[in-house]
Amino acid sequence: MTEEHTLSAEGITLGYGDRTVIDGLDLALAPGKITSIVGANGCGKSTLLRALARLLAPSSGQVILDGKSLQARSTKEVARVLGLLPQSPIAPEGITVADLVGRGRHPHQKMLARWSAHDYAVVTDALEATGAIELAERSVDELSGGQRQRVWIAMALAQETDILLLDEPTTFLDVAHQVEVLDLLTDLAVSRGTTIVMVLHDLNLAARYSDELVAMCRGAVHATGAPGDILTHTLVEEVFGMANEITADPVSGKPMVMPIGRHHVR
Repeated sequence: MTEEHTLSAEGITLGYGDRTVIDGLDLALAPGKITSIVGANGCGKSTLLRALARLLAPSSGQVILDGKSLQARSTKEVARVLGLLPQSPIAPEGITVADLVGRGRHPHQKMLARWSAHDYAVVTDALEATGAIELAERSVDELSGGQRQRVWIAMALAQETDILLLDEPTTFLDVAHQVEVLDLLTDLAVSRGTTIVMVLHDLNLAARYSDELVAMCRGAVHATGAPGDILTHTLVEEVFGMANEITADPVSGKPMVMPIGRHHVR
């Protein structure tokens, strides 16, 4: 099991240049649970995740990790606790899959130290868990979008962090691989107690796989809680501006959103 860490945002204001995207946001994330951040395009989901990963410093307020400001911690210290899969990661030209995934071990290694048996085992386990073991010796440049996404997730897993932040981890994946990745993340939360925080566009997958949802609207948290408690017809209309009906997911029993387009009004 992982060590339990707490991660929260206290009154953070975030933006780019003169443009404010998030203003005075408060959020406490549930340790050892899966939390999905959902909302319309441009509402600040990825900006929030970047701040939680210490890639974007708040202009006011602070992100708190285990009672201490994230900005006050060293890069290596943060990397041992927080793993990140950004939305559009870039691999060094010509790097092999095994070498890229192996970079996830850097926060745990001392300068010029040899790899341990544990390092090799963790990388192999990460490749196997993501179905990428057969790609190990191939160049990342040669891979399809879906294959690359699985490799990046493997690198995040190899980092062996207690908190994993993922920005659209199912991007480029077909439906079968989307489910495989979300099943894998669920395994981590259940078996290791890993705190999973991810941005997802697919509301129904977010509802099915998440313990908590954070619904954002125009740079603010509109609602947060268990999918069964907050995912309502009214919330979807307010957050997404979309006509809809809510029914029970026949597989999970959680809420399932049925969009209503103008050609499907009864």
